[in-house]
Amino acid sequence: MGCVTADLYSRICAVNPKIRRARQSPAGKGRTSRKRIVQQPVAQLTLNYPILLEELKSRIRVAQTRASLSVNRELVLLYWEIGQRILESQQREGWGAKVIDRLATDLRSSFPEMAGFSRRNLQCMRSFAEEFPDAQFVQQLVAQIPWGHILQIQQKVKDTAARVFYVHQTIAHGWSRAVLVHQIESRLHRRQGKALNNFDRVLPAPQSDLARETLKDPYIFDFLSLGDEVQERELERGLIEQVRRFLLELGAGFALVGTQYLLTVDGQDFFLDLLFYHLHLRCFVVVDLKVGEFQSEHAGKMSFYLSAVDNLLRRADDQPTIGLILCKTKSRMVAEYTLQGQQKPIGVASYRTLPARLRNTLPSPKELAARLVDFEVN
Repeated sequence: MGCVTADLYSRICAVNPKIRRARQSPAGKGRTSRKRIVQQPVAQLTLNYPILLEELKSRIRVAQTRASLSVNRELVLLYWEIGQRILESQQREGWGAKVIDRLATDLRSSFPEMAGFSRRNLQCMRSFAEEFPDAQFVQQLVAQIPWGHILQIQQKVKDTAARVFYVHQTIAHGWSRAVLVHQIESRLHRRQGKALNNFDRVLPAPQSDLARETLKDPYIFDFLSLGDEVQERELERGLIEQVRRFLLELGAGFALVGTQYLLTVDGQDFFLDLLFYHLHLRCFVVVDLKVGEFQSEHAGKMSFYLSAVDNLLRRADDQPTIGLILCKTKSRMVAEYTLQGQQKPIGVASYRTLPARLRNTLPSPKELAARLVDFEVN
């Protein structure tokens, strides 16, 4: 069959840094003379030097990021084009899977210093082109995320709308591959924006849309290992002990202000379970934890909290405070009827923890660590 065509060869060379550098270096010209730089003693440098240094370091980092993104984009588009050419050739020539084996051998022979041309990766390129046939979508969006992220979305998500969702979310929030996999496995696309709320009625249109998409239902707290008779303070303590994973589950933009946050109203003390400030919504978010089923009176209590925060903490440029009641279970009808009578923006969502039947069978972190040590020794 021979090697790849000339145009693909040129595209591969374009993303290969070694070949690119060799082409850019002038041959046979010899070294150019450089003006000698005399290094000044540190004591003779002006106070502006640290400012200059930090400015240059910042510009270099920005340039490195842009270069990395540019190389990633070219690589992803190259992989898509290779996959597309393999598809077209197989359909036109009637070639089977063996052509991929031959291509892998020939490409690695032609580009021994460049990884990515294994049989498995070429099959992934073919699947990439087959499952993402819209060239414009690939160029404008998919090429903005790393190849490893694309493979995870391609292998773990089959629904087209869900794939688009995870591509958009990865670009918007800069998810690592591990975070992306976690969000896919927790089925974020089915939970995002699903919490019951009254935002459309009590908030202006742009803020209501943003607030609705910020909340989920249910929230997945499978990193908690709590008994069935857990108290609300234990639930709160468990979430704060796992604050990094808790904030990841809440979503981008949540900044923790405090736990058991004290508000004093007319000489009486009231404590908020969790108080956040949302950087994108530009508002406080009060979270009230309930270990049982949602009750209608929970909304009245939350409404009081929101009024207190609006009057005591909210600044002139802040948006109205939002409340989120997190409960173990809820009746959808009871929650909807309750929110109809509320004038404050409140959302109601459930949460899930690790099931008791699994809690008792899994090893503790200490037991797991001990088993891993024994495994390494053996």
